[in-house]
Amino acid sequence: MREELSQDDVLSLFRKNPGRAFRLRELMVELDLRSSQARGVRRVLHELVRARQIIRSQNDRFLLASERPRRLAAPTAKDVVAGVDRLNRSPAKNTATGRLVGHRDGYGFVVPDAPLEGTDQDIFIPRDGVGSALHGDRVEVQVVRARPDWRTRPAAGEQPKLRVEGRVVRVLDRAQKTVVGEFRADARANFVLPYERRIPFEIVIPRGQERPPGGPSRAGRQRQFGGESEGRRHEARALTAREMDHMIVDVELTQFPGPGVQPRGRVIEILGSREDFGVDVEIVIRKFHLPHRFRAEVLSEAEAPPQYISEQERKSRRDFRQFPIVTIDGETAKDFDDAVYVERRADGHYVLQVHIADVAHYVRPGTALDREARLRGTSVYFPDRAVPMLPLELSNGICSLNPQVDRLVLSVVMELDSEGRMVECEMAPGVIHSAERMTYTAVRDVLAGEAAALERYAGLAENFRQMEELARILNRRREQRGSIDFDLPEPEIEFDRMGRMVGVARSERNIAHRIIEEFMLAANESVAGYLERQGVPALYRIHEKPDPKKVLEFEAIAATFGYSLGVKIPSIERHRVRARDARERYPRFHAELRKDDLEITPHHYQRLTQRLEGKPEERILSYLMLRSLKQARYAEENLGHFALAAGTYTHFTSPIRRYPDLIVHRILKAVLEQKGGRARYRASGSMSPGSSHPVGRQPIAPISLEELRALGIETSEAERRAQEAERELLELKKIAFMAERMGEEFDGLIISLIKQGFFVELTDLFVEGFVPLDSLEGRYVYRETMQAVVSRDSKRAFRLGERIRVRLDRIDRTGNKLEFSVIG
Repeated sequence: MREELSQDDVLSLFRKNPGRAFRLRELMVELDLRSSQARGVRRVLHELVRARQIIRSQNDRFLLASERPRRLAAPTAKDVVAGVDRLNRSPAKNTATGRLVGHRDGYGFVVPDAPLEGTDQDIFIPRDGVGSALHGDRVEVQVVRARPDWRTRPAAGEQPKLRVEGRVVRVLDRAQKTVVGEFRADARANFVLPYERRIPFEIVIPRGQERPPGGPSRAGRQRQFGGESEGRRHEARALTAREMDHMIVDVELTQFPGPGVQPRGRVIEILGSREDFGVDVEIVIRKFHLPHRFRAEVLSEAEAPPQYISEQERKSRRDFRQFPIVTIDGETAKDFDDAVYVERRADGHYVLQVHIADVAHYVRPGTALDREARLRGTSVYFPDRAVPMLPLELSNGICSLNPQVDRLVLSVVMELDSEGRMVECEMAPGVIHSAERMTYTAVRDVLAGEAAALERYAGLAENFRQMEELARILNRRREQRGSIDFDLPEPEIEFDRMGRMVGVARSERNIAHRIIEEFMLAANESVAGYLERQGVPALYRIHEKPDPKKVLEFEAIAATFGYSLGVKIPSIERHRVRARDARERYPRFHAELRKDDLEITPHHYQRLTQRLEGKPEERILSYLMLRSLKQARYAEENLGHFALAAGTYTHFTSPIRRYPDLIVHRILKAVLEQKGGRARYRASGSMSPGSSHPVGRQPIAPISLEELRALGIETSEAERRAQEAERELLELKKIAFMAERMGEEFDGLIISLIKQGFFVELTDLFVEGFVPLDSLEGRYVYRETMQAVVSRDSKRAFRLGERIRVRLDRIDRTGNKLEFSVIG
C-alpha cells in the first residue's frame, strides 16, 4: 500500500491510459490505495484540476486536459460521422434523415437511415427540438451538438463514442395522419386523448368537427378473416358532443403541433364504447395504421380469375394429382399455403414433396392487387378475426389449397438419404389435388394410435408415420449443425362467444407441428440455396450474429444462476472495483471488449438450452437468451441465419400471407422459365444429366438489387408492425380479463428489474405486470450487479427469476398496465 500520494503519481497513471476517464474509486484501485486515503486523493485531484492539468467532467470523471474535446455549438453531420472534433462545415450539410421514436414525456430519438460513425446510438431530440413531428414520422434532423459519451469508457488508445443531439428541421413523411383515442367533451373545448402514449398531446376538436362526415355511424365488427368493416348505422340521429363523451373515435389531424400550438383534428369515425364487442380490434387496427379496407379495383381484380383450373394450364405443369397430398394446419385456419407428401423408397431414401400455393400466378407485378399486397406486407392475425394481405376471393378461394379440388402450386421435390442429407432436388410449377384437410390434432391422434382417428384416416396413416420418421431425422440433423430451438411456452387465449377473454392455457406443440416446421425449413433452404447458386439477386431471410455487448450482458446475468454460454471472449480488460455496498457478496467487475467481433456460434446457445431443459431457471434464462439475439429480417444480401445455423435461408412457403414469399416465388418462377420450366440439381450444386436447362448460363435478374433492398426494409417494418399490433390486442384482452380479478392473489416470476421496481409474469396466466419499489415494505434499492432489488433495512432481496406471490392492486386502462404488490 502507498503511504503518500503525489501529483506525479496521478499524472503518470493518466499518461499511461490516454483517453481514459477515471472515477475516484477506480483511481484508488489502480493506485493501490486504502479507503482512508480518499481525502488525500481528492486533494491532489483538486490541485491538478486548478492547475488545468486534468479536467473533471459533469459525471465526476477525471481525464487529462489534453484529451478534452473542443466544444463547439453547432457541429456538422459530416464531422460527427467521422467522429472528430473539428466541426466547421456549413449548416446545409449538418443534417441526417431517419425515423422518430417519440416518448410520452415529449422528447424522442431519431433512428438514422445510415448509422453515424463514432456512435452506435440514435440522435437524441429534446422536447423543444421535436417541432411538429410525431412518433413514427420520417424526419430530417440537424445535428446541433456532439460530445463524448463517457457513460461507456473507451479501451486504451481508442476515442470515446459520441452522443449526438439534434433538432427536427422538417417532416418528410407523416406516420400519424389519423389518431385513434378517447373523446372527451368539455365546456370550454372538446378534445381527444390518443391511445398512442408516445403522442404527448391532447388533440383539440373544434366545434362542428365532432361528427364524422356522412352522418352518425360506428364501425361494426369486421367479418371473420375479412378486410372490410361491415359498418352499421348505430343511431338514427346525430350524437351530441356530450353523448360522445368517453367514446372511442378516429381523428384526422388538420393541424400538427408546434411551439405553443396544440394539434387540432376532426372526427372521421366513431368506433363506439371501449367495452363494446370488437372495438378493441378496431382500436389496434387504427393505432398501428393497418390497411384494412380493400379498394374497389383491388376487389374487382381478385374476383376476376375463375375459381377452377383450365385444362390448358394443367398441361403446362407437372402433374402431382396422383399422390395423396394433404394440408396440415390449425383447427381455425381457412387459408392453406402448403401441402406435403412423403414416400420412403426401398433404398432407404425419402422423397419429400412440398407444394406451395402459386399466388404469383394470380397476383401479377404492378397490378392494384400487387400494390395493395405490398402496402400490407403481411396478414395480421387477431384471436377472433384477421386482416388479410389478399382479399378472401384469393386467400380463401382459388389460391388456397382446399381439399378435393385442383390447385396450382410451385413445388419443391427433395430426395433425402437416411441421415437427412440432400441427394437431389427438383423445382417446378405443378398442379395438385389435396386428398384431405388435416389438423395438427388429427395427425397427432393418428400417430398416437387412437382408434377413431386411425379408422377415419386409414388410407393416410402410413404416410403420416413416414412423415414423422423424416421429420425426426431432419430435426436431428439440424441439432447437429447447431440450430437453436427455444421451446418457450406460448399462451393460448380462451374466449367466449362475445370475444371476451375467459382464460389462458399453454398452447400445445405436438409432433404434427414439428413435421410441418421441418418440411417448410427444408423447402425454404432448398430454394434459397438454388437461387444463390444461380447468382440471381433474391430476398433472403437473415438473422445476424448477436451483438457482443448483448452477449456479455446475458453472460453476467447467467453467471448469477451458475450458467454460462461458454463463449471465449477475446481481449477483455477487467477492472476490479470494490463493492459499493457491504451487502453485495461479490466484487463488481467492469468488462469491456476491445474488438467488436466475438467467437459466438449457435452451438453455444444450443448447449445452454439443453442444459436448462427441465430446470427451474429454464423459463427466465431462455427468455433472456432470446432477448440477447438480434431480430430476424429480410434483406437482399445473404448474411445467413444464426438461430437456424443455416448459411442460406429465405421465406418461400407462405405467399398467401407474406409479401416476401410472393417476391421469392416471382424470382424463382422467372429463373425456371429461363431454364426451360423446371430445375433439377444434385446436392453438390451441379445439374443432373436429366436437367432441361444448360449449365453455366446466369439467368437474367427479374428484380434489381436496389428494389430488393427497398422491399427488405418495407417488409421487415410491416412484419414488426403486425407483431406489435397482435401483441397489443392480446394485452387489451388481458387487461379486460384482469379487471374482474382486482385484489386477487397470484403466483408470479420476476422477469426483469429496473430502478423503479420489477416486472412479474403470472405463472398460470402469462400476464405481465409491474411491482413498484414504493409498494414494498421498507427501503429497497435496485442493484444491477446483483440483478436484484435489495432491502436497506434487512437481508431481504428480490432476484431475477425468483418466484413470488403477488396481489393485483391497480389497473391503468389507458396505458394497458397492471400494478401488483408482494404478499408476505
